[in-house]
Amino acid sequence: MKEEKRQKTFRAARDRSGRREDRAEHARERAEQREEHGGETLIEGRNAVAEALRAGTAIDKLYVVRGATDRTLRAIAAQAREQGVVVVEADHRKLDAMSVTQAHQGVIAVAAAKAYAAVEDILAVAADKGEKPLIVICDELSDPHNLGAVIRTAECAGAHGVIIPKRRSAGLTAVVAKTSAGAVSYLPVARVANIPALLEDLKKQGLWVFGTAADGTTALYDADLKGPAAIVIGSEGDGMSRLTAEKCDFLVSIPMKGHISSLNASAAAAILLYEAVRQRMQ
Repeated sequence: MKEEKRQKTFRAARDRSGRREDRAEHARERAEQREEHGGETLIEGRNAVAEALRAGTAIDKLYVVRGATDRTLRAIAAQAREQGVVVVEADHRKLDAMSVTQAHQGVIAVAAAKAYAAVEDILAVAADKGEKPLIVICDELSDPHNLGAVIRTAECAGAHGVIIPKRRSAGLTAVVAKTSAGAVSYLPVARVANIPALLEDLKKQGLWVFGTAADGTTALYDADLKGPAAIVIGSEGDGMSRLTAEKCDFLVSIPMKGHISSLNASAAAAILLYEAVRQRMQ
């Protein structure tokens, strides 16, 4: 009898320990998710998200529970897609980890720090200033700190806007806004579905497209950046995608004199932008 009681006490203690470990693991996951989303403004719950969409709130991304069959959730996702919002299906565990209220009802929207502009808006800024367009295009730049740094440099250099893809890219999150040191308030940022198609369209409108590439055939100081120009910055790990590189008029290489063969994406953007500034001041 004593042995049975002792075993029962041991199992109860083990179960309590397991529950504590589960809670600790859950807390760690929630902290990681919040860090990933940079302390973003989250809109949680079906009514709150639906109202935000109706009100035209700038939303960077919408997370919906995977495999949702609920009519309301499907309607919310459909409306978000119609408004150009990126919709991501996620399992319930991830939504729980993201949630602050723990009442997400299967849907969480991440509010954008600022509404996205249209590409036409960026070109209009250049026209209104009587300047030749200078645009920065980020091809799948996933690090929000890098994107924020690019936006900051672009604004300081007098660029007319930044364009990013809807998928596989950091968006206009709070981390991006903070890293940009407020530049997102002054510089329009557009988001498009297809970067190669965008480049084709910009070329038809008279812009020259300069892509950054370690093996580029045009040396930086031989590139003519005085005319209407779009500067393409590739992703942190792989650089530009093959299709994007094929649409560039010039692949520009930056002189590398040290042992390391590549630059941080935001540093490469700064070098090209300020070479364009130097040329345009002459």
